Amino acid sequence: MKPVVAIVGRANVGKSTLFNRITEGRHAIVADQPGMTRDRLYRDAEWLNHQFLLIDTGGIEFNKQEGIIPAKIKEQAELAMEESDVIIFVVDSRTGITGDDMEVAAILRKTEKPVILCVNKIDNFRDLSPIYEFYNLGLGEPIPVSSLHGMNIGDLLDAVIEHFPEQNEEEIDGDRVSIALIGRPNVGKSSLTNALVGADRVIVSDIAGTTRDAIDTILKKDGKEYVIIDTAGMRRKARINEPTERYSVERGMKAIDRCDVAVLVLDAESGVTDQDKRIAGMAHEQGKGLLIVVNKWDLPVKDSKTMKKFEDKIKEELPFAEYALTLFVSAKTGQRVSEILPLCDFISQQQNHRVATARLNEVVREAVLLNPPPTDKGKRLKILYATQVGVKPPKFVIFLNDPELMHFSYARYLENKFRESFGFAGTSIKILFRKRDKE
Repeated sequence: MKPVVAIVGRANVGKSTLFNRITEGRHAIVADQPGMTRDRLYRDAEWLNHQFLLIDTGGIEFNKQEGIIPAKIKEQAELAMEESDVIIFVVDSRTGITGDDMEVAAILRKTEKPVILCVNKIDNFRDLSPIYEFYNLGLGEPIPVSSLHGMNIGDLLDAVIEHFPEQNEEEIDGDRVSIALIGRPNVGKSSLTNALVGADRVIVSDIAGTTRDAIDTILKKDGKEYVIIDTAGMRRKARINEPTERYSVERGMKAIDRCDVAVLVLDAESGVTDQDKRIAGMAHEQGKGLLIVVNKWDLPVKDSKTMKKFEDKIKEELPFAEYALTLFVSAKTGQRVSEILPLCDFISQQQNHRVATARLNEVVREAVLLNPPPTDKGKRLKILYATQVGVKPPKFVIFLNDPELMHFSYARYLENKFRESFGFAGTSIKILFRKRDKE
């Protein structure tokens, strides 16, 4: 396993800016207001050939009666500390030591883990007098940095990797299945994540929009490793007013882009909405594996035909994704939640399935014999041969005498024959039609 490094500190000291700087991307939401990062955010990072997992956490606040969210943020940060190998404690050079800094330092000393004290927002590296008071935290030598301008980040990371154990490359490069939970706000994506991992790894609230970032949770189960990406609920663009919510939708789209399997979470009571169709369309267009999970299945009044009717409605509303698998669950009661990972595993295998060229052409010939290609103005379409050229999703090229003679209905017929013969359940497949060169 990769070493785990957690970034902790009170609110608005620049933790997310440092996180983005180290991971070389705009992953965490950054804004000039405290409390923007609520959950733990995981990303892979590397320094001097040392690979590690970096965690960004919400700002820890004490003695504030502001409802459930601040308490949950503190709990999430403490969980990050618990699972980390090295901790980067970020403080603000401009405000100096605060009472919250002292409280966090006291917690960190009790962890008995390596703590790197990072003094952020240094404006002048010729005058380091602002860092001296931070020796009073009792956490060793402070390292001055400017996360915003990328100054002295190398020295900080040098100190971090000194505490890494020897890394086993085979363990680092183990196969993972990346699963993105996508859907509208408040359909239960975070609750499903928690039910999957068996712990409160993501903040759960009845307030729509609690999850603002796309959060990665690493999960090991039955000898396999998964990355569970819990995304912010995606609303229609016309309904997005706050800039931070716009960022959240962008994160959701990027989460789809980097996942292997997209799990579209529907609400059993509201059914398939127009926004559900749009979100499913994003996953389909990007060629991702697709599992449709109908959550809150404990709520509707059911009879022997309720599930079948719901499945038929899904197929009616999402005709472009007939290949998707469907599962009815309840994150609240745990009903069928245990079936999600095995199904995602299966879909991932289908996405990576390769077909031997000889067998592929055998199926094409059988399909042509059963249903000869159509003619157009006396000219008949001739299918010459086929080959698979890619996976994730499976991609095929079929060479023809004239691609313009290929009708969409016959293309659909060939796709159905491929599915009958090779499976590809839960994944789209792409078939390209090319004119064979004269050679």
